[in-house]
Amino acid sequence: MSRRFTSVLAAAAAATLLAALSGCAASPASEGAGSAPADKSETVRIGVVGKSDPQWPAFIEAAEKEGITVELVDFGSYEQPNPALAAGELDLNQFQHIVYLAGYNVAAGDDLVPIGSTGIYPLGLYSQKVDDVDDIKKGETVIVPDDASNQARALLVLQSAGLIELKSGGTIFSDLSDIDEDASKVKVTALEAALIPTSLPDAAAAIINNDFVTQAGLKFEDAIAQDDPSDPNALPYVNIFAARAEDKDDETYLKLVDIFQNDPEVQKGLAEASGNTIVPLQTPVADLEASLKKVEKDTEANG
Repeated sequence: MSRRFTSVLAAAAAATLLAALSGCAASPASEGAGSAPADKSETVRIGVVGKSDPQWPAFIEAAEKEGITVELVDFGSYEQPNPALAAGELDLNQFQHIVYLAGYNVAAGDDLVPIGSTGIYPLGLYSQKVDDVDDIKKGETVIVPDDASNQARALLVLQSAGLIELKSGGTIFSDLSDIDEDASKVKVTALEAALIPTSLPDAAAAIINNDFVTQAGLKFEDAIAQDDPSDPNALPYVNIFAARAEDKDDETYLKLVDIFQNDPEVQKGLAEASGNTIVPLQTPVADLEASLKKVEKDTEANG
């Protein structure tokens, strides 16, 4: 998310689409997409990772009150929703931050865009063996996600916790090759984010994305280290609703963003789903677009 943008994201754009979306027929809401408002009598298909999260029933109900029918399409990994959106199998997706979207766009040659923010989540380090970072022994293994955007952020968390040193000092493009092994306390290995929870017992600790924390039998407050989501430099990690570029002004889609951001029951469910860790945001779309363009440019330069 050697650079893994090509190996993870570009492959996902080609191969994963057929394997992952074979059961997703194109919907009327996907056809003839353009800048005109969507017909509110049509179903809006939104790709998510974690359909069972408590914010979604509240969101569907609130949208229905506004005459908009929402159909959630659940995916098992982060590589799948962007190719589905680009191919017209979805109308929107909501699962990723700006860094991830930028990596996908650059690798796949797509132009998906953010149309609204949801919030930012701290990324946590978890363990089933120790209660404190200081108790992790030298030479033990820590697991991080293998997609480039989350891996870079995970490495920054490990560096802040004193477990590793990064040769570059750490950027949103850091990967395993940037680790100064001689100066680091632990060994770091990477796995697909969805597989990390089941592998946690085999490691001293692991960075686990919020979507998978409960699968590991953990609570968000169990994190023994995490980053600071209130840092102004964290804008690239704001989570977003994404659309195809030609649909960025679609009135129905923008209404759905407004519902998500402002409906009290949706926000209550979002807080519950994150263990009250999310920092809800209503970042101006222009700021999201500017951040995306910058990260895309930096990604191309570092590709």
